[in-house]
Amino acid sequence: MTSLVSSSHLQLAGFAFGTVGWILCTISMGLVEWRVWHVDNTTIITSGVAWVGIWKVCFISYLHISPGLKEQFCHKFNNSEAFIPHEIYVAQGLLLTAMVIGALALGCTVIALRNIYMGIVYKSKISSFFLAGGFLYIVASLCVLVPVSWNFYAVTHNQSIPFPPSYYMPSSPEAQEVGAAIPVGIISAILLMMSGTFSLSYRCPPWGIPIFEMTIMLTLGKEGSLHGSLLFVKCLENAECDMHSKDSTKTCSL
Repeated sequence: MTSLVSSSHLQLAGFAFGTVGWILCTISMGLVEWRVWHVDNTTIITSGVAWVGIWKVCFISYLHISPGLKEQFCHKFNNSEAFIPHEIYVAQGLLLTAMVIGALALGCTVIALRNIYMGIVYKSKISSFFLAGGFLYIVASLCVLVPVSWNFYAVTHNQSIPFPPSYYMPSSPEAQEVGAAIPVGIISAILLMMSGTFSLSYRCPPWGIPIFEMTIMLTLGKEGSLHGSLLFVKCLENAECDMHSKDSTKTCSL
């Protein structure tokens, strides 16, 4: 007989994958290394390398401090600025959405696993939460995958950004490459997708709840002899069982 706990090992692994994927999603969102620009004019960007993220742009300069020391300058994007490309706007919104949806998916999975390990045998309270969690994981995965893929495309095609003079950035780089945030985002999307698939694949075992319940009803016959009658109640796969605290008996409703 398959126990309820042993049927959820794959979903437990999915919860671990989802947790790591959600953490990587937040890390990717916070990293500035989405695009690595290599510039030939090193008057201000003395290191020749600038990092373009979805929230700000940063570079290393030696101008305002002693020689031999370096300082990182960052300029945050203003949402009202028209020069920001669409893929950066989309990345900002979708990654924030993915972080919220991923947190909701983790909450649904936690509730479902809690019901299993605490012996709460309502099938609807297990399957429905796994179903909701799996759907939310997949939505979060797509919300990460779209901006990551779009920015990856922009990097591979060496697309430029018309920065205003206040950013001290050239409008186009000599060359650019993929930063660390994009592979982190790809791994996050894969883990969230796997977690969603594992959650959606959950099937409540046929005998995940007690199969038989025997109630012994003792009656005293007319002739003074003690008769025993056995009542077997079979809990089918789709049955929902409720534990009554008063008489410590279980009743099954189909």
